[in-house]
Formats: sequence, structure tokens, C-alpha cells
Amino acid sequence: MSDNSVVTSVVTGHKQILVVDNDEGRSQQLRTVLAFVGEHFVHCSQEQAIEKLADCSHILTVILTGNVSTDCATLIKVNPSVPFILHDVLDANELIINVNVIGTLSTPLNYAQLTEQIHHCHQYHNKLPRKGTKLNSSALFRSLVGISEPMAQVRFLIEQVAKTPASVLVLGESGTGKEVIARNIHNLSERSTEAFVPVNCGAIPAELLESELFGHEKGAFTGAISTRKGRFELAEGGTLFLDEIGDMPQPMQVKLLRVLQERTFERVGGSKSIKANVRIVAATHQDLEDMIKAGSFREDLFYRLNVFPIETPALRDRKEDLPLLLKELLTRFEHEQNKTVRFTEKAIESLMEHPWPGNVRELSNLIERMLIMYGDQIVDVAELPYKYQHIDVQAYNPEYPEELQEHDVINELFGGFDYDDDE
Repeated sequence: MSDNSVVTSVVTGHKQILVVDNDEGRSQQLRTVLAFVGEHFVHCSQEQAIEKLADCSHILTVILTGNVSTDCATLIKVNPSVPFILHDVLDANELIINVNVIGTLSTPLNYAQLTEQIHHCHQYHNKLPRKGTKLNSSALFRSLVGISEPMAQVRFLIEQVAKTPASVLVLGESGTGKEVIARNIHNLSERSTEAFVPVNCGAIPAELLESELFGHEKGAFTGAISTRKGRFELAEGGTLFLDEIGDMPQPMQVKLLRVLQERTFERVGGSKSIKANVRIVAATHQDLEDMIKAGSFREDLFYRLNVFPIETPALRDRKEDLPLLLKELLTRFEHEQNKTVRFTEKAIESLMEHPWPGNVRELSNLIERMLIMYGDQIVDVAELPYKYQHIDVQAYNPEYPEELQEHDVINELFGGFDYDDDE
């Protein structure tokens, strides 16, 4: 069975949702909804789940579906630091007694119910004992590899702003690693022991975004079956990352501006003011100043967010970093999939000529594709997809002249006859 991990998670270091089901078709709706709301997930069988949970540091939650084997049920007990969600599981009552079984999902899936359970998983992680140790800068910047001047400047800016309370606006094309920068800012800040909570403003329907950010009270709207904290509350004391802020609808821009100004908010359907103690890092691939001129983004909100801008360079503008990025991504894939590939110098030379419109995410996609096709083998120019073949594929050079090869073929064909070359 294929392991359909979302590549962005590899690039940005997201915690992943592990969808465990031996029947890939049965969990398709669940995986479709998770992809729609921007959650990063991996689908695997119950047997594969046992192996994947050997290192659970990158797992947000495990969603078990269908008939749960004895071995898989044991995983719940031996992984108390991992929250589990049961989706259409038979005999769920026998499993739900475990403290780390957060809740259940049923078919047809309800968006509000799913996001509610994911919120509970974030809360579960936030309540776990923290190790209290800080990573050193070299470990933090591991995902920001590169020897180029643009990347050196990015690392410098991160170190300058991280210790301050200033809002940060990360600008750059899709796939350049804007969330990686946001996570590094958080990890180097005084808030690093608290939660880093990301939300993709473009992946959540406009009518649900307010509830997603600020939470809601029970009965606030159809489907609000219980009180739920929003992302601002989940990020209490930590960092709230507002990805694709340019996609935020204008009515929500007004409400966000008010929260940033007054540092308080109310849940949907509630009247009690809640203090917002979060650091805001926003990101976008759009030109917000052009959007301001077009009237689609508020100028006052822009200046609230754009206290300290950081521009992420496109991969085509730092191609000297490509060999290091290649090595870094291969190391991660090797750790996750226990296999790797080797690229020849010619293959790397060809990749250096590619314009990389999809940036690091495109490079990650390519590596995963090569792993699937040529796992534990050598990839030369000829093995690269056609659009990445920017230098000539070396033709086969025979060890002796073509005339002699033809002579051998004729001899082989007519070896039983009395044949004279001179005739």
C-alpha cells in the first residue's frame, strides 16, 4: 500500500496526522477533508503504523479507522504521548477508556466535529510535560540550509527579530519555506516553550474562519455542539502563524485588526472578553501593497503586520544552495522511508539549470518521485523527468567502430554460409 505523505510536511517540519486503515478507499473522504483544511497527513496500514510510531515526535494524532487489530490497540497504551481519534471503529468503547483517546468520528464526516477533535489533540500536546531544553542555532537553522547571501540574510534577520515581541511578515513565493522561517522565529524566541499554532487563512471557508481563529460557544451556530477554543486561545503565550494572510476575507481583516489593536477578543456567540497573549507571524505569496491599491487588503492591517518584513528568496535566485538542499532533503527522506537515491554530478548540473517555479517544494516532490522510481539506485540525467533534463543526455559510445559492429552482425547472420566480404 502506498504511503501518501504530503510533501509540504517534509519541507516545513509539520507534525503529521497518521490515518491508519487497511482499506485505503474507506478512508478517502477523511483524507480529502484533511487535505482541504490544510492538515498534513500520512496514510498507512495498521502494520505500517507500528513502525511509524517508533518515532512519534512528528505525529500530531493517529486516526484509527475500521477494525482495529490487537497489536494496533496496544499502540494506544504504549504511546501515552500521542493522542488517538477513533473513526468508525468497532468496539470503540473498549478503546476509549484510554486517557489518550481524545474522541471519535463518524461517517458522514462533519467539518466542525473534525476540527474540534484536532483542536483537542493540540491541547493534549500542550499539556504534556515539556523537556525545557532549547535547541542551538545550528539545529534550529537545519531547515534553512544554504551558503548563499540571500539565505545568510534570512538567518540574520531571524536572529535579530526573534527575541523581540514584534510582529513579523514573511514574504515570498509558494514553496520557499515561509513556515520554516516562522517556526525558527518561534523557537529562538522567549515564547519557545509555549505553542506554535499555524492556520492557513486560505484553506478554511470564509464562514468558518472566525470560529477557527476565535473559537465559539456551544449553540453559537448549527453544528456547534460544544464550546471550542480557537487558534488564538490555543496559541496562548506562544506564536500564532497566519499563513496566506492575503487570502483572508475583508470582514475578517477588520476583526483581526481589532484583536491586534486591543489584544482582546470574544468567541463566536460569546460576550466575555478573552486576553490575546500571542506573537503574530504572518505570511503571504501575494503583493499586499498591490492588494491595498486594489482595495482588497486593509492598509491599517498591513502596517500592523509589516513591523518586521522578511523576504524568502526563490530557489532560482540561490541555485548555489541546491546541492546542500538536495543532501538535506535526501537525509530526511532516508530517515522516514529507509531508502535513498544518489544523484550523479551531471544530474545535479542539470537540476542547477532548472528555473524551479515551485521552489523547495518542487525539489522535494522531485526527490520523492525519484525515490519511488529508483530507490537505492543512482539517478543520472537520463533518469530525470524530461523537463529537468537541461543538459544533453550522453549517448552510448561503443567500444569499437560502428563498421566493425556491422561486420559482426553480418557474420552472425550469415555464419553458416561461405561469405566473402570482398564480393
